Amino acid sequence: MRFNTKKGAEHDMKRKKLMSAWLLTAAFAWAVAGCAGSSTPASNSASESGTGGGSGDTVPVGVLHSLTGTMSISETSVKDATMLAIEEINAAGGVLGKKLKPIVEDGASDPQMFAEKIRKLLQNDKAVVVFGGWTSASRKAMLPVVEQNNGLLFYPVQYEGLETSPNIFYTGATTNQQIIPAVTWLLQNKGKSFFLLGSDYVFPRTANKIIKAQLKAEGGTVVAEEYVALGHTDFSTMISKIKSTRPSVIFNTLNGDSNVAFFKQLKDAGITAADIPVMSVSIAEEEIRGIGASLLEGHYAAWNYFQTTDTPENKKFVAAYKAKYGQDRVTADPIEAGYFGVYLWAEAVKKAGSFDVAKVKEAAKSLTIQAPEGKVTVDGETQHVYKTVRIGQVQADGMFKEVWNSGEPVKPDPWLKSYPWGAEVSGQK
Repeated sequence: MRFNTKKGAEHDMKRKKLMSAWLLTAAFAWAVAGCAGSSTPASNSASESGTGGGSGDTVPVGVLHSLTGTMSISETSVKDATMLAIEEINAAGGVLGKKLKPIVEDGASDPQMFAEKIRKLLQNDKAVVVFGGWTSASRKAMLPVVEQNNGLLFYPVQYEGLETSPNIFYTGATTNQQIIPAVTWLLQNKGKSFFLLGSDYVFPRTANKIIKAQLKAEGGTVVAEEYVALGHTDFSTMISKIKSTRPSVIFNTLNGDSNVAFFKQLKDAGITAADIPVMSVSIAEEEIRGIGASLLEGHYAAWNYFQTTDTPENKKFVAAYKAKYGQDRVTADPIEAGYFGVYLWAEAVKKAGSFDVAKVKEAAKSLTIQAPEGKVTVDGETQHVYKTVRIGQVQADGMFKEVWNSGEPVKPDPWLKSYPWGAEVSGQK
């Protein structure tokens, strides 16, 4: 067989020209697309759209807690409860036809790390909401970032009040829903002299400032006010002062694993709950599990929820939490507030028909859901929630026996406007 080499050469030349033209056209189109894609800075999309609504059939949500460091004793379980709520919502069909895609980050018990991680979640991951934080130092580090990026943060822990932010929903208690009623109960039931002991950061110092103003107005006294660094473990000096001052009660605002050392050394010193009861506002069932019920039995804590709270929603929550994470696990107030915070946000999104921050905030005003702790309602003015106040005494099994409650959900008053002495603390009139 003979080949026509002249025609073959001409054919090859035409094919090469066509291929070159196609490659040039494709390269030009790619370059134009690349330039168009880089014309808007990445950080602008979150601030302009309110973190958007995701793409496809999922929507990103941030989960930001300390999974390492001194606060991991408390925060890991709040993360677990948040993930449980996300899983349940996804199993029920998601929100607005989209499944929630959790992006979990570790704040590492470091306020600066919280600021960096929430910036990543909002700017890089385009999270439509972030659930997280524990210490007030971590919250205050996140606050300017979430405001600058027009994001949403659901903060699940009781705190010192004197704050509101248009970009934060506070699902834990403010002071008039925990600390102030606890002080009044102690004055009425345990005595007038208080020893104030706390970790050295924003929450304990501000809480004690409020307590001192309240005691002055209600006839109590402060025999000592002491602070230690987060993670501090040597309380010999503090216990010597407790022995010498003999207060009616110790009001404890220690956070993290410092509580383990304090209660062990208090018991070793021979001071029992019958001698000097301790009222804590950062120790719940999860911390009791870590510290040991034998060290805490007889002491008190003020919260809005206990694992023993008797509601149908709580029975379901406790059963689901234990089924997922183990029968030895316990629920607690911040765990429950982290859990229902996801549902509260999801209901607001459904009501708004959008993931847009402004629309979600508007829809959340006066929104009510039945949480494990009971009915909770968003206060549209402050973006805090109405909560029932409860005081419990630690039992030998590590659970709380409720000894008092407010009877109905209490309206949040973060700026203490309803107290005659409040302006002295808040600086507002």
